[in-house]
Amino acid sequence: MIKTLIIGGAGFIGSHICDYLFKKGHVVFCMDNLITGDISNISHIRDDRFHFIKHDVTNYIYMEGKLDYIIHFASPASPIDYLQYPIQTLKVGSLGTHKALGLAKEKKATFLLASTSEIYGDPLVHPQKEDYWGNVNPIGLRGVYDEAKRFAEAITMAYHRYHGIDTRIARIFNTYGPRMRIKDGRAIPNFITQALKGEDITVFGDGYQTRSFCYISDLVEGIYRLLISNEDYPVNLGNPLEMTILKMAEKIIDLTKSKSKIVFKPLPEDDPKVRQPDISKAKEVLRWEPEVTLDEGLEETIRYFKKKIND
Repeated sequence: MIKTLIIGGAGFIGSHICDYLFKKGHVVFCMDNLITGDISNISHIRDDRFHFIKHDVTNYIYMEGKLDYIIHFASPASPIDYLQYPIQTLKVGSLGTHKALGLAKEKKATFLLASTSEIYGDPLVHPQKEDYWGNVNPIGLRGVYDEAKRFAEAITMAYHRYHGIDTRIARIFNTYGPRMRIKDGRAIPNFITQALKGEDITVFGDGYQTRSFCYISDLVEGIYRLLISNEDYPVNLGNPLEMTILKMAEKIIDLTKSKSKIVFKPLPEDDPKVRQPDISKAKEVLRWEPEVTLDEGLEETIRYFKKKIND
């Protein structure tokens, strides 16, 4: 029986991966310190094949028996979180990745790192391909997240080259769907919450900065295909459909039939002006590309948020 450890498994994306692999028949170990994760995201999985471990991955990790896969998703990921927990963000990207790689080395397990499109920073190349090195401000407010992930990629590749660890690196672009937190600092949950409550919708800057939004089920399928592939180097996973933040706000107002008004606030420091993945490598190597349309994904996410707000 395949045994998989998902670090950060009580978070938004991590919990969906727990679901996916559990349904695939894996014995799933979910590890999380619950700083930004939520036990309610995994409370529905009740079975002898599912185990929750409350642990801070920046400390030594001990587990008995074999492990086939280790999936490292532990890290604050929204701007609100990593600005509130800057030291913890740096520690989980550095010490946490080091501890997780040490466990992978001990268990001879395949290691998958959840990296991010933020390693490209405010890109000078558009769309972004895996061979682009990025344009990142290491001492800016966002640097704690960007540089933590860049270090995590570097140490992952060092373990691959020096210790022969079987590694995977997923560079994840903006992802949305059920289990995102209400007003977690990212555009879609903020906009949906504000629209459903009839509040002003906050758009930063002029709203013409672009993002590319991928629905959670598409991303999880891409993560799994990468996990079981033989690709040791980074792969972009995201939806190449690029749109402005302003257009996203307008679409959510339309889908929710909200009377909310859009208000503009200053753009945060080092906020990327454009973001769009080149997924040619994912198409070729993983035979993967997103399938869920934006309207389908948003409607499902709005249903989740309606229930969450009304509970």
